[in-house]
Amino acid sequence: MDYTLLSAILIGIAVLLFLILRLKIPAFISLLIASILTGLIAGLDAEQIIKTIQEGMGGTLGFVATVVGLGAIFGGILEHSGGANAIAAYLTKKMGTEKAPLAMLISGFVIAIPVFFDVAFIILIPVIYAIQRTTKKSLLLYAIPLLAGLAATHAFIPPTPGPIAVADIIGADIGWVIAIGFMAGIPTVLISGLVFGKYIAKKIHIDAPEAVSELKTSNLPSAKAIFAIIAVPILLILINSFVASDIISISNGTVKNIIKLIGHPFSALIIANIIAWYSLGILRGVKSKDLLQITTKSMAPAGTIILLTGAGGVFKQVLVNTGGGKMLAESLVDIGFPVLLFAFVTAALVRVIQGSATVAMITAAGLVAPLIINAGMDNASLACLVISIASGASIFSHVNDSGFWLVGQYLNLSEKDTFRSWSVMTTILALCGFTMAVILNSIL
Repeated sequence: MDYTLLSAILIGIAVLLFLILRLKIPAFISLLIASILTGLIAGLDAEQIIKTIQEGMGGTLGFVATVVGLGAIFGGILEHSGGANAIAAYLTKKMGTEKAPLAMLISGFVIAIPVFFDVAFIILIPVIYAIQRTTKKSLLLYAIPLLAGLAATHAFIPPTPGPIAVADIIGADIGWVIAIGFMAGIPTVLISGLVFGKYIAKKIHIDAPEAVSELKTSNLPSAKAIFAIIAVPILLILINSFVASDIISISNGTVKNIIKLIGHPFSALIIANIIAWYSLGILRGVKSKDLLQITTKSMAPAGTIILLTGAGGVFKQVLVNTGGGKMLAESLVDIGFPVLLFAFVTAALVRVIQGSATVAMITAAGLVAPLIINAGMDNASLACLVISIASGASIFSHVNDSGFWLVGQYLNLSEKDTFRSWSVMTTILALCGFTMAVILNSIL
């Protein structure tokens, strides 16, 4: 083993965490500094380091920036239209009060595909408030399933930024990540959302705050239309991936080429945006200039994620160019340590230490990517690896995670009860997600 390379990697990670945790330097800058330091210790000269930064940043952002930007615009239009409330209201009405927890779980699972976690949660809070005031049961009976659905989809299913970034860094096919994300996510949310939600609601009774204003349910778009619009890019990407993998066999070259074009995440999201722009905007009387403002505003949070992902790509490229990734891979093989477990543990450690799930996912992906260059992993295995990283990055949200305080504030929970409910739920979600990834990896 090359101990200089090992020292470079360990020092780089230690410096990264020190800069973020102690000095409060933005993760984007911290990742770049850690990458440069790792390269220097590993023996790269100045010119090699600059080229590595350009290579890592450019290679990553060519795909991620486009998809995350298009996804943010798509989500912004759906959010403004009231689509989230439409889905929640529709499912609650169809399923009835008794099945309201399941309705909230499905709402969260679907809505978090196009809409960021925290935004979707804030949008749907009035819905669970209204249900609790009617049933008088603990607010957690409805909040935990909603949160589980939001958290699982946000971590597991593209085009949300986390799995998009990880998939690009490790070279996983997006269609396969969507498919594996759904297969792993459904049992995961049923256990962490419904089962745990029912349990913790009996232990902690929380009432919704007094209603300041009535929940608006008028002039909402059709829930069925919202489901259809969200399904469009997902189905196009899935069909393209399955055709490319010969799971769906098409001999006609022209048809295959058309599917390849419209099923690429770029085209699929452009099509979804055009449909949303017209059906949820123009047809509902929203002026073009207002839609422009909505979409421009929606891209603001995407900028941070895009830059952070690019910096994660730089860290990965440093490990590739120095040979550190190859050395780690050979060491793991020698001791028989499974790559999926390494990915999960790495993401979990970074998550618990510094709080941000996105930083944890990108850091873990950067460490894992060089290990699998010559591993010969197929599309299904790479997708399972993405879910393993996403699961680890979701574990045990606590005081250093903004989500911990967001949930506690809106559900009126003490810090102790937030730990007992939200933190435990995220841990169950992470463990279930990883278990499903291992199972799916062994049978696919």
